[in-house]
Amino acid sequence: MKFMHTMGAIGQMGAMACLLVLLTFVPAPTSLSEYSLMRGAMGGIATWIFLPSLVLVLITGLMAMAVNPGYHSAGWAWAKLLSGILVFEWGFAAIQGPMQQEAELSARALTHEVDPAALAASLGAEWKSLWVLFAVATANVIFGIWRPRLTRLPD
Repeated sequence: MKFMHTMGAIGQMGAMACLLVLLTFVPAPTSLSEYSLMRGAMGGIATWIFLPSLVLVLITGLMAMAVNPGYHSAGWAWAKLLSGILVFEWGFAAIQGPMQQEAELSARALTHEVDPAALAASLGAEWKSLWVLFAVATANVIFGIWRPRLTRLPD
């Protein structure tokens, strides 16, 4: 369980790091073919690496809590669970959705179905969201290693 949880965290944080780097190099939407190619790659990373890793982290974390009685009363485990659920939901709303939407919009702009002026509206929000999620994911890793003595919950 721990191995799969760790592998998921590696994939999730690696995907976020890749997306942050790619956001740094996204060309302006005026270079439509390059912009569309980059946003397509980012949509692929969000869909095929970020999302499955995020799901793996959440499911294995929940399963680990369910099967390990020591986690039931550990405050750090509950704090990690709550922040993990927030990362999961925010990952869908602030990363997965906008990345896929922008990839689709840019592809449609290439075929002249969408005005290119509608592109790149979410870049700033995506950038900030990725940094916040990266920080929370890092805190979760720290909690998993350090396991601070937070308030113990009654058995």
